[in-house]
Amino acid sequence: MPTDPESSFESSSESTGSIKDLILEQEEAANLIKNRSLLEPNEIVDEERIVGRDTQLTGITQHLRVAISNEQPPNLLLYGPSGTGKSLIINAVCQNIIELCESRDIRFGVIRMNCQNVGTLGAAVYELARKVAKDIGTTVDVPEHGVPNKNKWRELYHLINNHYDTVVFILDELDMLVGRRDKDEPAFSRLLYQLSRAGSTDKITAQISVTAITNDTKMMESVGSRALSSFTPEDVHFSDYDADQLREILWARRDAFYENTLSDDVIPLAAAFAAQTNGDARKAINLMRTAGSIAEQAGADIVCEEHIRKAQNKVEKNRVLEVTRGISAQKKLCLFATAAVAREIKTGSAKSPTGYRVYQYITDTLDSTQYHQETYVNKMKELTTYSLVETERKSQGPRSGSYLEFTFAESPETIIETLREDPQLDDVHYDELRTVVNAQVNR
Repeated sequence: MPTDPESSFESSSESTGSIKDLILEQEEAANLIKNRSLLEPNEIVDEERIVGRDTQLTGITQHLRVAISNEQPPNLLLYGPSGTGKSLIINAVCQNIIELCESRDIRFGVIRMNCQNVGTLGAAVYELARKVAKDIGTTVDVPEHGVPNKNKWRELYHLINNHYDTVVFILDELDMLVGRRDKDEPAFSRLLYQLSRAGSTDKITAQISVTAITNDTKMMESVGSRALSSFTPEDVHFSDYDADQLREILWARRDAFYENTLSDDVIPLAAAFAAQTNGDARKAINLMRTAGSIAEQAGADIVCEEHIRKAQNKVEKNRVLEVTRGISAQKKLCLFATAAVAREIKTGSAKSPTGYRVYQYITDTLDSTQYHQETYVNKMKELTTYSLVETERKSQGPRSGSYLEFTFAESPETIIETLREDPQLDDVHYDELRTVVNAQVNR
């Protein structure tokens, strides 16, 4: 007798309990992480949790402290690799200045904008106006589209003049604001020019300071001459965290977990993994959060080394998957071949001639288009922009010429596993590939 679908569904629902019951069961099982906000890398934390950045903290404080005397702070340029504390420090300092200014009846504002997905100069100006309006509890009186940029600038200046004595604009990942390609200079250069010179015109009476944050040490080379002459920032460099500093950072956030739920090896191992990839504190904190979630889902009583290693694999794979989804089929083949070579080399690197011969084997196996070695090398060099590989030219001797060596930022094994999710690689068999790679490496 046929089963009624609805009765089957009801039976299934009754057997698993209600959604509320499931949520409550999961809440009861989540007995390791006490304060998840401390495991969010961008959380503005208490100052006692800020470690390893004394020089940068002192420098930024000295530059911005004049705001509490109702004086104009200088413009700042914070630069260095991702996850080295740039946003953390500037946000913490500004939060304290806001509180001090409030006690002195100084109208001090901080407007933060991440430029990664803003797009154009017009969009950036409108977004700044929207953020100012939100900060002061009002609305923007010009539409986002269909009006000249000068109308948006006028609205931004109007909002600032009526509500602030001093305002600091924090423009995070500013180098990502490129704008239209047909312009002579990138949008971030034009934005810096307009903001930094606003105080020298009669358009604005409030004091404006701009803090530009970038991972690109060469960003200022793309800034136009007019913007350079008006922006003139104080530079603050953020270097990579080392393993000891990363341990301090994680130790300062250990109370995100309940007492006695972290084994002794968890923090050192998470710090060591993060130190291997450019000393990124965000990665270290994310590893702790992911490991805690993995341990809770497994019903473990403590977070231990096993959970950190699983978190490392998961984080690596997620990052590589996100990057590789957007690259072309040929770049995937080049990357796959090179990673297959690096996997067999203890240093985790691959010589370009060896990688190319494996690439030839893979394209022959798949009956795919095969490019010359020069094109293979160029495609691998392009992948450096994704921070998947680094390149270094090396010599084979005075009579043998030179070659490029590719070093992987992530585990080659993780890259191979991720790329294998693409059906185009189904016909490349694991054992055969390994045999070919070893033959080419040992030539």
